[in-house]
Amino acid sequence: MNLSNIKLVGESTVFLKALDEASLIAALNKPVLIVGERGTGKELFASRIHYLSPRWESVYIQLNCASLNETLLETELFGHEAGSFTGATRRHQGRFERAHTGTLFLDELATTSTRVQEKILRVIEYGQFERVGGSNPITTSVRIVAATNEDLPSLAKTGKFRIDLLDRLAFDVITLPPLREREGDILLLAEHFGVAMASELQLEVFQGFTSSAQARMEEYAWPGNIRELKNVVERAVYRSPPDKPINEIIFDPFDSPYRPGLEGVSPKIIANTMPTDLKQAVRDFEIKAVQEALRVSNFVKSNAAARLGLTRNQLANYLKKYELEDKAEPQK
Repeated sequence: MNLSNIKLVGESTVFLKALDEASLIAALNKPVLIVGERGTGKELFASRIHYLSPRWESVYIQLNCASLNETLLETELFGHEAGSFTGATRRHQGRFERAHTGTLFLDELATTSTRVQEKILRVIEYGQFERVGGSNPITTSVRIVAATNEDLPSLAKTGKFRIDLLDRLAFDVITLPPLREREGDILLLAEHFGVAMASELQLEVFQGFTSSAQARMEEYAWPGNIRELKNVVERAVYRSPPDKPINEIIFDPFDSPYRPGLEGVSPKIIANTMPTDLKQAVRDFEIKAVQEALRVSNFVKSNAAARLGLTRNQLANYLKKYELEDKAEPQK
């Protein structure tokens, strides 16, 4: 694998800043902590750090810590000796042993137990560990890149994450911006995923998106970030006529009046309870939501925007649209 295979797409200032931070830290043989919401591309940034580092010719091994329970995670990380537990018929090399001279990416590190955290700390501090059921120390040279979508300092304060491990991992921290804060990147990424999906479907050309579809994508908050955007775009490409620009964007594939859990609610009943003037109902709801978000945020616009899942620019557009600028400041 080489760096050209790592698809990190974006032109926004906040995204390019994160890329620069990853490139800068890559040259050092230090642990790195990557923080970001789900779907922001933490795995891709970890790969970038490895392949820009002096270790790029050695192994790059990944492990999602949330995918295994404590016992299995411990043996998967540190290995085990034959006979160390029922079913251990042979010696097993763990990820730390196999990643010697290379990089080990530990995703969702916040889910690990304090016991596993203590053993990871020992590897960072002394470069040594013992297999489960073993007594001989094994020396390894591994660079750890860890990732989480949790607030580790808060977990450390409550005793759910070892503060000494956090101190060692946080030599430098790269915090990835959510997609809603990457101004201009939504449509750029949508086009990238659209072209790739059209190629997968063996379409001659990707027809792009209508202006209406583009507007809806830019206004959406994208709680699932880039991973969600990729799914939405790929779904839209395969569902749309291949000879026309995409107009229909389905954000929630589960959205249906027949969705399980809505039993007993007839589509006819839903239709009868709908407002007679949908545009006015939407307007009233949006005005109320914006005003309430401003109030509970003490009229701090950035905080109000975050509560609504919007960027500051998107909130400003709502204030202008509904002529609420004068009401966006606290009354004196």
